[in-house]
Amino acid sequence: MVDSDLVTLRRDLHRKPEPAWREFYTTARIVSELESRFELDELHVGPDALAGEHRLAVPDDAELADWYEQAREYDIDRSVLDELEGGYTGAVAVLERGEGPTVGLRVDIDGLPRPESDDADHVPAAEGFRSEHDGAMHACGHDAHATIGVGVLEAIAESDFSGTLKVFFQPAEEVIGGGKSMAKSEHIQDIDALLAAHIGLDHPTGEIVAGIDGFLAVSHLEATFTGEPAHAGGHPEQGRNAVQAMATAVQNLYSIPRHSDGPTRINAGVVEGGSAANVIPEEARIVAEVRGKTTDLMEYMRSNARQVLNSAADMHDCEVEIELGAEAPSATSDADLVSVVSDVASETAGVETVLERDELGGSEDATFLMQAVQDNGGSACYVGIGTDHPGGHHTATFDVDEESLEHGVAVLAGAIERLSSER
Repeated sequence: MVDSDLVTLRRDLHRKPEPAWREFYTTARIVSELESRFELDELHVGPDALAGEHRLAVPDDAELADWYEQAREYDIDRSVLDELEGGYTGAVAVLERGEGPTVGLRVDIDGLPRPESDDADHVPAAEGFRSEHDGAMHACGHDAHATIGVGVLEAIAESDFSGTLKVFFQPAEEVIGGGKSMAKSEHIQDIDALLAAHIGLDHPTGEIVAGIDGFLAVSHLEATFTGEPAHAGGHPEQGRNAVQAMATAVQNLYSIPRHSDGPTRINAGVVEGGSAANVIPEEARIVAEVRGKTTDLMEYMRSNARQVLNSAADMHDCEVEIELGAEAPSATSDADLVSVVSDVASETAGVETVLERDELGGSEDATFLMQAVQDNGGSACYVGIGTDHPGGHHTATFDVDEESLEHGVAVLAGAIERLSSER
């Protein structure tokens, strides 16, 4: 039986999705839910929840202001909103229950900048909790993640857990922009064991993956080519064609040799430039990403990408400015935590299948927090919570089976309790 309060919270968050660093309503709603359910020992929001100087891929001030003003129209605590102004979203909730390990749980909270389906057979549309924010949607289950985080805190508050639990409600995962700022905060430094979780990932309801690996390290970069405009018919020789440089770069980016040490990726996701058919274009832009099985492999791809971009500019007598964006390292789930999660999941009602490990095959900035804990001598593990989803992740018809909310809470809370008794 799914907790109706958790369903209500998840649907409210789904109805009001907010992309990276604009999670103003989302953060305030989470804070309100936590404060109404039980007493926390500490609750950090705004700049107090993260190391603000390490935020990545933050939108411009005008974009942040628009979303902030939208959040102010809702019936939420204005004092919490005031702390979030400027895009300092997210929260860290702390329960202290005596002697024992300090355990962390990381859940992400941001939506995606994409419209949601209004088809009659799409459950959120049919049941009245489709996104109310045009062009934004919870298309990856982060509404469910935030809800599970609240449910785990409540379960632990009512349990015999001994130790300290910190739940990181992390902003800006979708742009790999928020993990580093939480990993660099003071709140991560004393974590003995960290769990992170994701719903779905093509695993059905009733299936738990105890430890996910295969995170590709990733780095975003933006290249702006600058040339010289000219009349394309009258004096083409007077121009320096930025689009020609960009096109050469795109072709050669995909020609970077792959590495024998493991998988590597590159993608030019945005290519744009020019103003008219009869004008030699003076500016063009590429937004790209590189990935690698390890951080070293990602850096190999990034170094080669920079060389390609600079060479393409030189070839066509243009200049290029390269700006590095958000990035995240690779990570591996520790065997000791995988074993705990696996044992607990196998004993959890509603869980029918437990996979010891699986590979993500993508990127995730929870790896920043995992790496920080591991570097400090602790253990970290990324858990997959199966859910039936009718559309793929990041599609207009994505949704979750709300029964999996209960599975996620039970497995994660159970693992946290087990850690307190074994350490």
